[in-house]
Amino acid sequence: MNLKKPQKPLKVFLVAAVLALSAALFLALGPPQLLAKSESPAFCAGCHVMEEEHTAWSHAGAHRRLRCVDCHLPEGNPVVHYVWKGIDGMKDVICFHTGHVPERIELSAHGAEVVQANCVRCHQSTLAGIDTTRRCWGCHRQLRHRLTGTMATR
Repeated sequence: MNLKKPQKPLKVFLVAAVLALSAALFLALGPPQLLAKSESPAFCAGCHVMEEEHTAWSHAGAHRRLRCVDCHLPEGNPVVHYVWKGIDGMKDVICFHTGHVPERIELSAHGAEVVQANCVRCHQSTLAGIDTTRRCWGCHRQLRHRLTGTMATR
């Protein structure tokens, strides 16, 4: 009498896992240049609710040479960067397609921490002796999207 359990559920699980991993890798690394395109300011501005922010950014002096992700996503660890890119991106997609886009887009608590850390990282040589626990945009109000360039009067 043969008491071996059938191997079919294990095979189905392995096939499903391989397909899921393949799909995840394709979405992360391909189609060609998708990842690079999704990190461009033009991609971020492609969502009509970000038009005002993109217009303000384009008038932001030296910062207009940066990409949105340079300020708004964690830097230094690619895994953390892409995990948060996925989380933020899916949140934006869900909000947009369900019609729950806030009238005024504000930084979340996590977003504020990320932006602050990126400000400090980029400007560390000029921050010696400055209290970096205060939010940079508290004093540098012109860096906030709604208070930049043509948006300053709104």
